[in-house]
Amino acid sequence: MTHALTRRQAILGAATSGSLLFAGGNAGAQQKPAELKVGICTFLSGSASVFGVPAKQAAEMLFEEINKAGGIGGVPVRPYFVDEAPGTDHLVGEYRRLVQNEGVHIIFAAISSGSCLACTPLSDEMKKTTLLWDCGTQRIFEEGNHPYAFRTQGYGAPEVLAPLLYLLKHKPDFRSLAVINQDYAWGRDSWEMWKAGMDALKPGVRVVAELFPRLGATDYSTEVTRLLASRPDVILSTSWGGDLVTFVRQASERRLFERSTFVLPVAEASLQMLGRTMAAGHVIGARGDHWNNHPRPKDPARLAKFVADYRARFNEYPIYPCHHMAQAISAMQAGFAKAIAAKGGGWPNDEELANAFRGLTFDTPTSSITLREDGQGLEDQIVGLSTFTDRFPFAVPKDMVIFPAAMVSTPVGQKSVEWMKTLKPDILAQMPAAIAG
Repeated sequence: MTHALTRRQAILGAATSGSLLFAGGNAGAQQKPAELKVGICTFLSGSASVFGVPAKQAAEMLFEEINKAGGIGGVPVRPYFVDEAPGTDHLVGEYRRLVQNEGVHIIFAAISSGSCLACTPLSDEMKKTTLLWDCGTQRIFEEGNHPYAFRTQGYGAPEVLAPLLYLLKHKPDFRSLAVINQDYAWGRDSWEMWKAGMDALKPGVRVVAELFPRLGATDYSTEVTRLLASRPDVILSTSWGGDLVTFVRQASERRLFERSTFVLPVAEASLQMLGRTMAAGHVIGARGDHWNNHPRPKDPARLAKFVADYRARFNEYPIYPCHHMAQAISAMQAGFAKAIAAKGGGWPNDEELANAFRGLTFDTPTSSITLREDGQGLEDQIVGLSTFTDRFPFAVPKDMVIFPAAMVSTPVGQKSVEWMKTLKPDILAQMPAAIAG
């Protein structure tokens, strides 16, 4: 969902319950493969490569560090990358190839919600543990049971609800709203959830425009003209990647940010590219709690090292796809460690590996994430107002609120849209206090 990434030992220090790395060969050496093969689906081309390439580079660097430390269970890790950009039919074929021809032990899929919706059923069919490392669609675990699929970060419901709650607290008197989202699964689903929550918590808001430009659009002049004419109090956009950068630049040129309050739940990954083009005073999110200026990280030293190592290698700050990839790798380490321990040191088969992820808790530099019984990860959400400081040459959040995952996540067994329709205004009283940051 900017360019390269990584952090080195920081992720190695990231553990879970129990030790993450089994350096050496402490069990069942005859059962171990020569390599631990990891298939990774990400965008390597197209406008979304500003998310996918950093994630790829993150994985390469982290696996390099893991291998220097002895691998996982004494087995070196080898990634196999495939490009999401050609579309879901291509990706489905690549998923099958990774399993049937390359013999991968685990798959990371994917950035696009459409990609995840296409790949998750394959995890059932092929009985291959699949970590949904970045996509946001809530439909994955709400429309079926997938015993081999696990999402190692948050998802659409908390990523939409947290900014909505923040807006209601920060600007409770807004009366009109427009939405401009990408025309595909994430754009449509995120708007449906927002609308359900907004109607429940602030009924009567007038929706003056619903705009869904195609994914990968390069010209937003028509949409900006519509937004200027409709004069909404609030403009919501869950767009991401190159699409969001292009839209913000074109909207800024025509001074749209001076006329409406923007809510950009996926803004973080685009802020470095935007620099000073992004206006101050608008609601921004990061699809998690991994801001570089996080006010209260779980492990400050580890977060600082992550950022420093990344900057040293790539001369830029890590963005949230970097963190999401690191989270998936940390979860993979923890899952293999748990599965190996449960087998008394032996190498797990596919079923044993998948079982190890159910209920797994693993640490990140900023918090801990638990994979609940339906496979969904619970990740806190940070939302704040865009501002500029001497520390960063791009917008970062101030007046941050850290929303606990349990507060903003749909309960197991419920549908996010239907659950959001039942929300009551008293949920705003549960919001933690803002932190300057």
